[in-house]
Formats: sequence, structure tokens, C-alpha cells
Amino acid sequence: MVKEIGQRLKEARESIGISIEEAAEDLKTRPSQIENMEAGNMDAFKDVFYLKYFIRDYAKYLGLDYDDMVDEFNEYLFDFTSKISVDDIKNARKKTLKEDKEKEEKIMSPYTIERKGRFFIPLWVVIALIIVLIGVALVVIFKPFSGGGTKTNNEPTNIIN
Repeated sequence: MVKEIGQRLKEARESIGISIEEAAEDLKTRPSQIENMEAGNMDAFKDVFYLKYFIRDYAKYLGLDYDDMVDEFNEYLFDFTSKISVDDIKNARKKTLKEDKEKEEKIMSPYTIERKGRFFIPLWVVIALIIVLIGVALVVIFKPFSGGGTKTNNEPTNIIN
């Protein structure tokens, strides 16, 4: 079914006279994706939803009835997935559960995460910084009281009236 859809897309593209490269550029995709679609190579696409929307966009670009093509693809997909055995579904489920469990084991609480590369300041640097700050604060606070700011003359002044 996918090969038939791909063949119709290819025939429509060739009848219009559009090259694979032109179509890929217009659709903002790689030429290999157009080639794979036209060849019916479903495995070349990352997932069926992407493929479905690719068929829709490509058919629309070529002026074909894209709704019919998407419906045909949906029918094919339904037939394909209904033939998957129950054992295959169970095995896929077990694999998914195993992967989820492995991910879960790797998760750690923010309180138990070992921090690497933390910035470390030695204790003696912290103490030295505190002493310097206290010294600067004392100078700023007691400087106005030291009397060094104004010059006074201790001699009595003679005022003549």
C-alpha cells in the first residue's frame, strides 16, 4: 500500500516535470526522503506520524487529493498494526518497563546528588576577609571621632574690643 502511494506521488511529480531536488527544496526536506517515500520505504522515516504528514504535504504540493492518500495510509496502518501478535506486544511492553525501571533507578533526590566541581573557598581566606572587613568598618566608624579631620589651636585668642 505504501509502495502504491509512493508510486502515485512519483508519477504525479514526473508528469508535472518537477525534479526530486526541486520538490525537496520546496518541501524543505532532503531528496532522500522524497526518494524513500516514492519507493515505499516506510522504514526510512522516524515514525509513522511523520510519514503520514509527509504524505499529506507531498500530495498537497503535487496537487493531488491528499485526504484520500492519508485515508489510504491510515487503512494500511490499521491493517499492519492489527497483525502484530500479542506476544510481540507483551515483549515490547516488557522492554519498555525494563527501560523505565533503569531510568527510575538513575534518578536521585536533589538532597542526595553528589555535587562535583563546586566552588570551594578555604576557611583561612574566609577568616582573613572577615578581619579585613571589620578593620575597614572600624576605621570608617571611628575616623570622625579621632579629631584628625579639623585642626584646632590650643592658644587662647586675644580679642580686642
